[in-house]
Amino acid sequence: MTPFGARLRAMRKARGITLSQMAGALGVSSAYLSALEHGKRGRPSWYLVQGVIAYFNVIWDEAEELTRLAELSHPRITVDTSGLAPEATELANRIARDIGKLSREDAADLVQRLKHATGDKR
Repeated sequence: MTPFGARLRAMRKARGITLSQMAGALGVSSAYLSALEHGKRGRPSWYLVQGVIAYFNVIWDEAEELTRLAELSHPRITVDTSGLAPEATELANRIARDIGKLSREDAADLVQRLKHATGDKR
């Protein structure tokens, strides 16, 4: 599951909206929306994110957060480490190889450490 998919599903469930109701309102198939929620589809388009924001009638910080989560939600990424330090290439390869072995807590811890190391406040 991707960060955007998890948030989308939580918002939908909290409001008691079915997958087919939301899919119909957004003009997408239920299968696509389900795949998006479960991280089996790539990053949603800007237009779909805007449609979700309008559908849930969210504003400001929550809308910005949905947009940020969508940007971070491509389930299959490519990391180009050419020109970077060897440690960066090792890190990228270790993550690619071992990410499935991490617990949710360990993954969250690594994300927080990376945010701290890069000064990312979001």
